Amino acid sequence: MLNRLKIPEVTIMRLSVYSRYIAELEDKGIITIASNDIAKGVGVTPPQVRKDFACFGEFGTRGVGYNVKDLHRHILRILSLDVDWNMAMVGIGNLGLALSSFRGFLERGFKITSFFDNDQNKIGTFINGVEILPVTRLVEVVKKNHTQIGIISVPAGYAQEIADLLVEGGVQAILNFAPVALNVQPGIKLRNVDLAVNLEVLTFNVSLKSKHLTKI
Repeated sequence: MLNRLKIPEVTIMRLSVYSRYIAELEDKGIITIASNDIAKGVGVTPPQVRKDFACFGEFGTRGVGYNVKDLHRHILRILSLDVDWNMAMVGIGNLGLALSSFRGFLERGFKITSFFDNDQNKIGTFINGVEILPVTRLVEVVKKNHTQIGIISVPAGYAQEIADLLVEGGVQAILNFAPVALNVQPGIKLRNVDLAVNLEVLTFNVSLKSKHLTKI
């Protein structure tokens, strides 16, 4: 049996990239593909592709390559994307609205089944046929919908309170876009997406490269 706890997170991230690339190949009607071609398509080395796949068993045939359809199905199963995931989004500001229209969620099996906000001008309106509800109903609705994942896109000062409500409602994982560190109980999976931090990493690396070139 596969021990997922021993699989490095970076491997899972690459697996997600592989799955999107392989889905494109399947849509194009390509039947088989070699690890060299996968590596070229996603920007890694062929040995890395083979090593990543080896963590989950043998998918290909030596000298032939991988059956695209079968490989795609295997990876989706590994990532648990062969089932649908219910999500709740809290905070329907500019970022929340942008995230709500992201087609990639639904294409990958992530369905936003509830929206929440405290703005009276937004409550009662609809996004993609789903009504925006007051935060006071969050726990109730999240429980009713058997929501597994919560998305937080509220100002930093409200994020911890929202995280607590999502956990109370029974979510198993939280994707946090608020620029603040959250505390959640053991067993709750938390991933923080701080856009400013990522931009600052980019500016650091660009600046470092420029300084290096100046010295040459």
